Amino acid sequence: MELNERVALITGASSGIGRASARLFAKEGAVVGLLARNEEDVKEVHGEIISDGGRAEVLLADLTDAAGMQHCVDRFGAKYKRIDIVFANAGINGVWAPLDELQVEEFDKTVNVNLRGTFLTLKFALPYMREKGGAILITFSVNGNRIFSNTGATAYSCTKAAQVAMCKML
Repeated sequence: MELNERVALITGASSGIGRASARLFAKEGAVVGLLARNEEDVKEVHGEIISDGGRAEVLLADLTDAAGMQHCVDRFGAKYKRIDIVFANAGINGVWAPLDELQVEEFDKTVNVNLRGTFLTLKFALPYMREKGGAILITFSVNGNRIFSNTGATAYSCTKAAQVAMCKML
C-alpha cells in the first residue's frame, strides 16, 4: 500500500483499529486527519506519527454532533483541498441486553455513535471527494451482515447492518 500525498480522514483515531490504521496510513505517506473525542489520546497518536516522520492533524469532535463534525471535516478538507480516503471507524459496542431489558437511552446511544456518526462523517467528507473520487472504508461487523444470533446484540447489530446498507447506497 502506498499512499504518498493522499489525504485520509479517520474517525476513532485515538485507539484500536483507528489508531493502528492512522499510524500505517501515515507510514505509507498519507496526511492523516485524526478525528476523535479524547484529546489526550489523539495527541499521543499525533505525536507518534510525527516522531515517525509522518504528517497528521488533530481533529477533536464528538461524532454525534453535526456542527462539530462539519467544522472538523471542513477545516481538514479545506486545508488540503480534498479528502482521498475516509475511514469511518469510530464506534461502540453499546449495551448488550435482551430487547425488553435494553433501555431506550442505551439503544439511542449505540445508534447515535455507530450510525449517526458514520452518516455525519460521510456526509461532510463527500464534498471533498467529489472531484477526484477516493476510497470509503467503514468498520462493519459480522453482527451486521451474517450473524444475527448473538444474544443481546440487537442495537449493535442493527447499527452495523445499517452501515452496510449505507455503504452499498453510496
